[in-house]
Amino acid sequence: MQNSLRAVIFDLGDTLIHFDGAWPEVMARADRQLLANLHSAGLELDEARFLDRFRTSLEAYYEQREAEFIEHTTAYVLRNVLAEFGHTDVDDAVLEPALESLYAVSQEHWKREVDALPTLKMLQQQGYPLGLISNASDDADVQTLVDQAELRPYLDFVISSAAVGIRKPNPRIFKMALDQWGFSAGQVAMVGDTLGADILGARNAGLFAIWLTRHADTPGNRDHRDTIQPDASIETLSELPILLTVLGAKSSTK
Repeated sequence: MQNSLRAVIFDLGDTLIHFDGAWPEVMARADRQLLANLHSAGLELDEARFLDRFRTSLEAYYEQREAEFIEHTTAYVLRNVLAEFGHTDVDDAVLEPALESLYAVSQEHWKREVDALPTLKMLQQQGYPLGLISNASDDADVQTLVDQAELRPYLDFVISSAAVGIRKPNPRIFKMALDQWGFSAGQVAMVGDTLGADILGARNAGLFAIWLTRHADTPGNRDHRDTIQPDASIETLSELPILLTVLGAKSSTK
């Protein structure tokens, strides 16, 4: 650690908030809600064919973005699928409420971690500027989740991959965050649950990488456990202020 840590960037999902539903069931309900909204807007679509094509296209897009670290957004996928069904040049006034209805279903299942606000409040009181970077396919969804969890008053910025077109671990998205403050990479910690995105990205960008392990027992993390090493690990957010204090004390003695 070249400099004492002066600011902290957080991931969103499974870091500050967690999902309490069953993804397959929630996604199926969300897709049906999307279709109902498109029908109400006057778009004729065969239900079974559209639902299958939309979900298949999304899954293919999810695989592609993990390989390329580029975010094309759910809106992009939906436009392409609608064009396949003969609906080209669909107006944003139709797409935006349809996507809102899609994400409203999953938003009901994202819950704030019990120690999120106490931790953010303590860090803010200790003088740490705080920010957020989220890998997500819809920026409006991220912004809604941030407000729903009452996180925004503590954050200087909220950057989503959907808004900027690139995903963690691409170092460029971390550079965008650093530019918000003017700090050097060595002065900023990244806290997240995903080794392949949060930790690898932070380390490649020169940030201090803190792995939050509470929800981190996933296939992706298990695949990377022996190859991607964080600078520090914590199980809960409540451990973070103490860790930063300890790291600061060590830095001041060097």
